[in-house]
Amino acid sequence: MGLSLPADHAFAESVPRGAARTGLRGSDPSPEEAQIIDRDVADGVRQMAEAVLAERVAEAAAYDSVFSEEVARRVADFTLRGGKRMRPRLLWWAMRACGAAETAAALRLGVGLELIQTCALIQDDVMDRSRTRRGRPAVHLALAERLGPAAGSGRGEAFGASAAVLAGDLALVWADDTVAETFLPPSRQRQIRALWRAMRGEMVAGQYLDLRGQADGAASAAGALRIACLKSALYSVERPMALGAALAGADERTADGLRSAGRYAGIAFQLRDDLLGVFGDPEVTGKPSGDDIREGKPTYLLAVARACAAASDDRRALAVLDRAVGDPDLGDEGLAEVRAVLESTGARAQVEDRARRLGELAAQRLAGAVDVDAHAGGRLLGLLRTVAGGRPPVPPVPVAAHPPHPEAAASSAPAAIEGGCFP
Repeated sequence: MGLSLPADHAFAESVPRGAARTGLRGSDPSPEEAQIIDRDVADGVRQMAEAVLAERVAEAAAYDSVFSEEVARRVADFTLRGGKRMRPRLLWWAMRACGAAETAAALRLGVGLELIQTCALIQDDVMDRSRTRRGRPAVHLALAERLGPAAGSGRGEAFGASAAVLAGDLALVWADDTVAETFLPPSRQRQIRALWRAMRGEMVAGQYLDLRGQADGAASAAGALRIACLKSALYSVERPMALGAALAGADERTADGLRSAGRYAGIAFQLRDDLLGVFGDPEVTGKPSGDDIREGKPTYLLAVARACAAASDDRRALAVLDRAVGDPDLGDEGLAEVRAVLESTGARAQVEDRARRLGELAAQRLAGAVDVDAHAGGRLLGLLRTVAGGRPPVPPVPVAAHPPHPEAAASSAPAAIEGGCFP
């Protein structure tokens, strides 16, 4: 695993030794450096992550070589092979759309966001007993393999799960250390650190409510939206954009517009992600299809399906949902029944429509906050559209016609307001 900053890269040449720790290049940020990163933000974040994580792994090696090799390097590798770096890119282009060029600080905050995501994904997979992540064995399973023949035993599973929790904790510690050691403009330190604290707490609260919903099997449409807001929309979209605005010293009107746009886009993303969890292609999503159903996740999609079935007195649909949701052994035939119910009740169509409308609202709010015709504003708008639009839609499942009760569609609108999700 390469953890050194490539010396032949333009950005590497522009950042002196020690900048990875302090985030301070000189007395003032360099617009030229920012323009280098503009060309490939994800690569700039990756390079800063390599520099930061090289230091973290070296520190871990000083504690213990086994811990460093089996846990610290695994956390670093998981972070470096991350996805599209969407959170750091949102932070970066929000900052740039507000006219700032705090290059090293923005990249280090981006690395912090990637490490927070590492923590969330590793521990989420433990809680959900997921077997794969990003097309590879989940971290808790990879750690269990260290026990060799005992990996698949109860002892091996317990070790893997416990070790993965510690790996997630380490990622969170590294994230906090990275932010704490970042040079920030003194006038903005308090705001940025307050946003960081809020984001961490919101993420944990959302995860807890998600677990609680799985345990008690009860989640209204409003409750499901609240979970989506806390667990996904805030920390995945709104808070990264707010951090970028704060780093730029944006005025309150601009910051409010960016936060609002991020929240709408983030909830749209989660609604589409719920759809992909049931209808998506595992080759595209990197996760088995139907896991949300088997785990009994309290998604907005399922809440709408239950509301529609109840409104039309569709007892068969309700029976299918009661039987299948939360069944860890649900097979392909049972999953097909659930998909058919989601289609026939109109739940899928309603959720797709709501996600589309939220995406449109996100674009409108962004256009009211920054100049989306300028380069940076246009890049940020493109990112929000990608977030809100999700992956390409999958074709509908053919089912017998069964239109939803006309009152069911209307009933979901006030639920969003009750959930306290929308600005």
